[in-house]
Amino acid sequence: MKEIIILNPNRVVFGEGSMQRFVGDFVEKGFKRMFLLSIVELRNVLAPFLEELKSQGIEIFTDESIVGEPTFDDFSQVLLKAQNFEADSVVGIGGGSVLDVAKLIAAQLKNTQTLDEIKGIGNLKERQIYVACIPTTSGTGSEVSPNAIFVNELGEKVGIISPYLVPDAAYIDPILSVSLPKSVTAATGIDALTHCLEAYTNKFAHPFVDLYALEGVRLIAKYLKRACDDGADIEARSQVALGSMYGGMCLGPVNTAAVHALSYPLGVEYHIPHGLSNALLLPYVMEYNIEADATKYERIAAVLGAEKKATSRETALEGVKIMKQLIVDCGLPITLKQAGVKQESIPLLAEGAVKVQRLLKNNIREIAVDDAVAIYKAAF
Repeated sequence: MKEIIILNPNRVVFGEGSMQRFVGDFVEKGFKRMFLLSIVELRNVLAPFLEELKSQGIEIFTDESIVGEPTFDDFSQVLLKAQNFEADSVVGIGGGSVLDVAKLIAAQLKNTQTLDEIKGIGNLKERQIYVACIPTTSGTGSEVSPNAIFVNELGEKVGIISPYLVPDAAYIDPILSVSLPKSVTAATGIDALTHCLEAYTNKFAHPFVDLYALEGVRLIAKYLKRACDDGADIEARSQVALGSMYGGMCLGPVNTAAVHALSYPLGVEYHIPHGLSNALLLPYVMEYNIEADATKYERIAAVLGAEKKATSRETALEGVKIMKQLIVDCGLPITLKQAGVKQESIPLLAEGAVKVQRLLKNNIREIAVDDAVAIYKAAF
C-alpha cells in the first residue's frame, strides 16, 4: 500500500455547543489580541460569545471585508490590518473564503516568505501564529484542510497548499449554519459532496481516505435536501456539516479532480459561485469518467441508493440520474444555459480548464481541450 500523510487540526470539536467550547478553549490558551475574520451577517449571533471573550481581557479586532472569493489584493489589505493590530492569534468564522484568508493571515503574520514564494503546493514553510477556524457553511471543509484558494490579478484561481495551513483547531457547530439561505445551503452542500466523490474516484485514491469519502457522499446525499427544505432542521444540518468535514479531510491527502478544474473558469468568466459551478458540472464529469472506469462510480451509485443493474456501467449511470435529481431537488440549475452561460464561450472555458493541471492530473480519465469542450457542451 502506498504511503499517505494525514494532517488534521490538533483539536476538532463537532456538534451543538461547539462555539461555547471555543470560547472556553481560547481563554485557556492565554491569547490576548485576537484578529477575527467574519461576516456582517454573523454580528448578532457572535455578539454574546465575543462579549464573553472581552470580559476575560481579550482585545478583538473584527474584519468583515471578505464578502466573495478573495483576491490576493484583498488578502494583502487584511494582512496589513492584522499586522497593525499586532495580533497574537487569528480566528476565522464564516464560509470557506473567510477561513482561507484567516489561515493565510496566521501563516504570513510573521513569515519571511513573500506571497509569490508560497503559491502552489508545499512552498509555504512556516506558521508561527495560532489559528482556529469555525465554519458557518457546510461546503469547503477549509476548517480541516491544508488548502487556501485565492484569485490572482488575471482572475484565475491559485491554490496555496501546505501542512502549515491546517488550522490548530476547528469547531463545527451546526447551529451557525441555520440562517443560511437555501441557495447557499444547496451550492455549498454539493461542493462538499464533490470533494468526497472526487477523492474516492481519484487516480490517487487511498483506502484510508475512501472511508471519509464514501461516508461523506452518503451523508450529504441523504440529508442535503432536508437541510435545504428546512434550514432549522438541526439533524440535517449536523449530518451535512459532518459530511462537509469529511470532505475537507479528503482534500489534503488526495484532493479533487476534473469537476473542480472545469468549474474554475465559470467563476472567472461568469462569477458563478464555486459551489454552484461544481453542481453544474458534477453529473457531466461523472458521465465522462464512467467510460474510463465504471467500478468506482458503481460504488458511488450504491451509496446514493441506486439499484444494481446488469453491468457496472449501467449502475453507475443510475447514480448520475440520482445526482441530477438531488441537484434539482435542492433548487439549483442543472445546465450551464440555465445559469446564464453563453454557448459561444465554451472554447474559452475549455482553454482555462486545461490549465488547472494540479487537479486534472488526479482525474481517472485524461482531459484535453476537446474533451473539456465536450463536457461543457453536455452540461449546456
